[in-house]
Amino acid sequence: MDKVTIIADIGINHCGDIKIVKKLIKIAKDAGVDIVKFQKRTIEEVYSPEELDIPRESPFGKTNREQKIGLELHQNDYNEINSFCNYLGIDWTASSWDIKSQKFLRQYNLKYNKVASAMLTCLPLLEEIAKEGKYTFISTGMSTYDEINIAIDIFKNMIAPMN
Repeated sequence: MDKVTIIADIGINHCGDIKIVKKLIKIAKDAGVDIVKFQKRTIEEVYSPEELDIPRESPFGKTNREQKIGLELHQNDYNEINSFCNYLGIDWTASSWDIKSQKFLRQYNLKYNKVASAMLTCLPLLEEIAKEGKYTFISTGMSTYDEINIAIDIFKNMIAPMN
């Protein structure tokens, strides 16, 4: 990349509603954004049963589990995102929060990967992402220099054999 790349971090701001997803993608495209970014999690792998069972009032129910599941997009949603982004001519990606989610995203042959800052120290996930050899955006918020350097080394080590 030899230009500034602007990413609209839609994340989970769509509230699990594909109509809102499409509206946010269209607004981003109209604003000149290059990439829209989502989050992908396998809820039962990312959170412990105890965390999921904590009471939490939300439009989706009365527990953390119901809220997390309600915000998560599903296969048909990602199919629509992929089609809509292709139609509009805007790239998309998603921060995977677990290996199963990263493998799920591969079916869309995305140009880019994105590592969430919260996942920077999840080394098996970084290795899984790095082995794809794609241009990867890595968020480093709240990370130490040592943690960042370890992540960089993982990507350098995966890329070196390909050169």
